[in-house]
Amino acid sequence: MERLMRKSSMVVGLAGTILALSLLAGCSSNEPTPEQRATNAANQADQAAARADAAAQKSAASASQAQAAASRVAQAASDAKAAADRAEAIASRAMAEQQPMRRRHHHRAAAAAPEAAPSGGDTSGAPAPAPATP
Repeated sequence: MERLMRKSSMVVGLAGTILALSLLAGCSSNEPTPEQRATNAANQADQAAARADAAAQKSAASASQAQAAASRVAQAASDAKAAADRAEAIASRAMAEQQPMRRRHHHRAAAAAPEAAPSGGDTSGAPAPAPATP
């Protein structure tokens, strides 16, 4: 009887172990445990942070390039303004030099005209009439 009890208790123990293992295997479904969910969430957060960091670096690089481009545009505008100012100054000097020369020329012609004019006082600039032939 003792032998039978030992065998039956051993069989019951093995059956219980098999039952426990089958319950554990059957209860575990494809649903993640809370620890797995937390781990997955942490991994996703790390990936999102890495993507955000990469985007921030690209944004900073783009901002730096835009600032450099704006600086170059401002310098080009300043250079263009300086060139326009120089051109205006040159044109102003050229116009100032030409105008007095014309006036002097006219003044000289007017000053020379009364001296060369006939004594009759005609200052119209027309040639004097030819003397009459007898």
